[in-house]
Amino acid sequence: MIGEIITKEEKQVPTSLSSSTALLFAIACGLAVANIYYAQPLLNTMGAEIGIRPGSVGIIVTVTQIGYALGLLLLVPLGDLLNRRKLIITQLLLVVAALLVVALASSHTILFTGIAAVGLLAVVTQVLVAYAAALAAPTERGRIVGLVTSGVVLGILLARTVSGTLADLAGWRSVYLFSATLMLLTAVILSRVLPREDHQKATATYAQLLASVFLLFVQERVLRIRAIIAMFIFASFSVLWTSLVLPLSAPPYSFSHTITGLFGLIGVAGALGAAKAGRLADRGRGQWTTGIALTLLLFSWLPLSFTAHSLLSLIAGIIILDFAVQAVHVTNQSMIYSVRPESRNRLVAEYMLFYSVGSGAGSIAATTVYAWSGWTGVCVLGASISALGLIFWALTIRYIPRNI
Repeated sequence: MIGEIITKEEKQVPTSLSSSTALLFAIACGLAVANIYYAQPLLNTMGAEIGIRPGSVGIIVTVTQIGYALGLLLLVPLGDLLNRRKLIITQLLLVVAALLVVALASSHTILFTGIAAVGLLAVVTQVLVAYAAALAAPTERGRIVGLVTSGVVLGILLARTVSGTLADLAGWRSVYLFSATLMLLTAVILSRVLPREDHQKATATYAQLLASVFLLFVQERVLRIRAIIAMFIFASFSVLWTSLVLPLSAPPYSFSHTITGLFGLIGVAGALGAAKAGRLADRGRGQWTTGIALTLLLFSWLPLSFTAHSLLSLIAGIIILDFAVQAVHVTNQSMIYSVRPESRNRLVAEYMLFYSVGSGAGSIAATTVYAWSGWTGVCVLGASISALGLIFWALTIRYIPRNI
């Protein structure tokens, strides 16, 4: 059967993962996923040079997310079919080429093609996360997923700081040249570190593998529920981080790219604080963690609404929001990885597909709403999405066993 494609292979992979190797996985994930978010503090500059109207610059992030969604569907499931070491190295080398295309783009067509390819190939992050989960012992899987996912969130947040600083020093194109160098270095290091696994040859075709992604979604209630929750939390997350550059770059602040990017550092505190959510999930407290985190996510938009009057309120709101999103995200992944161990790549592909839909929709909605009703409208939008996520969780809590 499709769901049993790599059952034998899973048994051959060592069920242990050292802390140092897990840390390397986290760093690689952070560097890879950062490629999706480098553009956010640079939207105004990139849009002005390429010729995109201010109210539509969110399309740059949306195109990236579309590419990411396609990668989740078409590439991540290959981790259940092919040698994951070779798959990871190949994707990293291809993303180097895509980053160079963006750095050298001279038109809408080239920029959007390159940025879509960057999103498509950045899904190597999810192949790495699923691989780390497969290598981890069952009793520590939540902790390992929490550690590696922390690298992902840190990459998302620090991407803004790095891109803002580099853009002020050498222009926005230098950001993508710098990332291409890091990706090449990462490919070299991982080629020496990743296990040379003896992968069980699959009996299924690629078409059957892709079909099984949708079949798993139909069959697994836990996956459906946690994926929809992911869509809500990352739509809210993207509403904040896509639009934040707009009020901070306008009066009365008029911050530079560097200063705007530094706000990503603030979110690191919240992300790191939520890293232990995986351990709570290991102890069967996933639903409890989710409810508290979603409540905090909704509350975070209250201090965020005072951004124009107080940077302290903005900082508090960022910390709370990032803590909440990370806590739910880690819990979600810990839950779905426990469903079907032999299908982890396909499970995470489906789950992250909803993440990508939420992020892309949040990005384009945020800049559109800001052009229409300013920061107040953005906060109402973010709070509304967060409230829907909390309501959905409350309505579905009885459908997931408490011990998951």
